Amino acid sequence: MGSFISTGYPVNTELMGLAGFDFLIIDLEHGVGSERDILTQLYALQSTSAIPVVRVESHEKQRTHRLLDLGVQGIMFPRVDTAEQARACVASMRYPPDGVRGVATVVRAADYGTHYNDYRVESKTSLLPIIQIESAEAVKNVEEIAAVDGVGVLFVGPMDLSTSLGIFRQYDHPLFLDALHKTLEAAKKHNRVAGILLPNVETTRHYRNMGFRFIAAGTDLLLLKTAATKLVQDLRSA
Repeated sequence: MGSFISTGYPVNTELMGLAGFDFLIIDLEHGVGSERDILTQLYALQSTSAIPVVRVESHEKQRTHRLLDLGVQGIMFPRVDTAEQARACVASMRYPPDGVRGVATVVRAADYGTHYNDYRVESKTSLLPIIQIESAEAVKNVEEIAAVDGVGVLFVGPMDLSTSLGIFRQYDHPLFLDALHKTLEAAKKHNRVAGILLPNVETTRHYRNMGFRFIAAGTDLLLLKTAATKLVQDLRSA
């Protein structure tokens, strides 16, 4: 169970980590924070049990390298439509000969070089590539995407996927349900984990029963907005 960090603010990140989430996805695709804010957010999560993941804004491998060197433990890749793109995403997280990640030993992820050799070996299996399935094309190619060596999670983005299918936010529509089932079947066949962003908390059991195990809900920005709005309403009512 996890959530998104959209504000890029380290105190908010720390509060979310202390709340008890298993993982937190720092959002560089839609969030208001930037790559310059990542390091302070990683510091903020050190005293919590939440695993730091970053959703990048593109497939550019340079973005991935920098984040992994800082100590990010998972990368979420948006808009992955083909197996070729998925292979490129995984390759950006792996050192040669298994991938194309640039080599630097004195990096935070390896305790600034102290444990680089161990980190290099362990990184092949310890870092988590999360591939987003959020288009009709991705669903069409989902089995080939799932078959790519190294893919860890197939993560459904319901809003983008329903938009691509022409049924915006119609999560009970047969087209959307068929897309979910195809993703789940591909994940099961290739021993991947299926993930999803919940439309609302009430759907948790529904999607878990379907087979989704990497489940995210909400953002720090939305939680703050919702709580502040409710407080104002309660104060005015009182």
